[in-house]
Amino acid sequence: MSKKNKKKQWFLISLIALGVILIIGGLWYYGNRNKKAEMKQIYAKVQRGKFEILVTVTGELQAEHSVKIMAPAELRSRNLRFSQIKIQDLIPEGTVVDSGDYVAMLDRSAADNSLKDMLDELEQYQANYTKTRLDTTMLLRGLRDQLINLNYAMEEAKITLEQSIYEPPATIRQAQINLDKAKRAYDQAKKNYVLKVQQAEADMSEAQFRLRKQQRKVQEMEKVISQFEIHAPAAGMVIYEKEWGGQKRKVGSMISPWDLVVATLPDMSSMLSKTYVNEIDISKVKKGQKVRVGVDAFPEKKYTGVVMDVANVGEQLPNTDAKVFEVNIKLDGSDPILRPAMTTSNQIITASYDSVLFIPLEAVFVEDSIPYVFTKSGKKQVVLLGPENENEVIVEKGLKEGEKLLLNRPENPDKYSLAGEDLIPVIKERERQKRLEEERQKRMDAEKAARHKARRGMPPGFKGRGKMPAGNKRGVTKKSGE
Repeated sequence: MSKKNKKKQWFLISLIALGVILIIGGLWYYGNRNKKAEMKQIYAKVQRGKFEILVTVTGELQAEHSVKIMAPAELRSRNLRFSQIKIQDLIPEGTVVDSGDYVAMLDRSAADNSLKDMLDELEQYQANYTKTRLDTTMLLRGLRDQLINLNYAMEEAKITLEQSIYEPPATIRQAQINLDKAKRAYDQAKKNYVLKVQQAEADMSEAQFRLRKQQRKVQEMEKVISQFEIHAPAAGMVIYEKEWGGQKRKVGSMISPWDLVVATLPDMSSMLSKTYVNEIDISKVKKGQKVRVGVDAFPEKKYTGVVMDVANVGEQLPNTDAKVFEVNIKLDGSDPILRPAMTTSNQIITASYDSVLFIPLEAVFVEDSIPYVFTKSGKKQVVLLGPENENEVIVEKGLKEGEKLLLNRPENPDKYSLAGEDLIPVIKERERQKRLEEERQKRMDAEKAARHKARRGMPPGFKGRGKMPAGNKRGVTKKSGE
């Protein structure tokens, strides 16, 4: 064979060898790439067991029953008219006291100033009473002297008339007229004296009433000041009272006559966890539901409880925008290590299912409101889902226990064959029923609101702003022609 043919042969062999190497390398690369991609996939198994729907909230311990340590009830007296009283001293929270022990001292400065003003007014009323009594005595004495003098004048006129019997008729007539005048003056003075006595009695009664009223005010103020030192009504541990904004009532805090609680003595034998549930989850929470309770101070301790009551009206807590509803959870039994104001974590069991299939929520994907999962066996499986909790959801149809599901969407979802198409009509019917129920509930709420407005005398469609339509005041409709 010539050298030229040999070179050509080696060149062809080299090209074939290079092609084989490239093919083998490509197969190895793509095979290894697919293997790595498969290794990146995370799978979860379909599990069977007990499934719980929980509402998890934090709360604060407080005693179900407690004895209130109150400021003097006389602070509510209309005569004293206190606005607010400052707490000048208060023993440390958590102090154990016996009945009658010192607890707090209220600031007396404002009350002492009020007492001084009351004493000054009392002196004025005493002076006014004395003056009224003296004026009345002098006035009535003068009226009595006047009556005596008028009686003498009437007697003189009578004697003069008797002595004028032999006088001319004109003289006798004049004597008779003088006697009638004297009698009339005496009768008028007598009637005037009776009225003056009644007037004097009224003036004395008014002066005496004002004096006694002021005396009672002074006595009330002296009594209430003597009670500004607060003592425990029973034995127990002192816990500071919480105000509406959440701040504790302490030294320097103000109390009003309508909220006289200085502190409390809780009954530790029965404890509550006071918590707030947001408006999204409150519909799930019902009275009597079981609760698992943990106390942050003792993470190793586990307690149980039950929902005791659920607020019907929401409220807005300070520094928050969302509406929340107060829920009180009563702890089962008692534990001496528990103290009021400890933070609790509460898991309210709103629903529980035995022996059901459930999967992680991450394994569920939705297209056109149809849920499905990707199985390790290469199926895009349509599933009929049931209730869900924070992490998992019940599978009613479409899967079997132990099947493995992808927790993330595969790179080539089109390669997965669709399965469970017979469940799609069931899912759509369930969605339709859900929408109908929501619409029915909306109508019921609208009708309820309309009935409420009707009871208040508002016309239909009235939204509470602006003026009411003419003739519609408190449900009275003005007829045409009136």
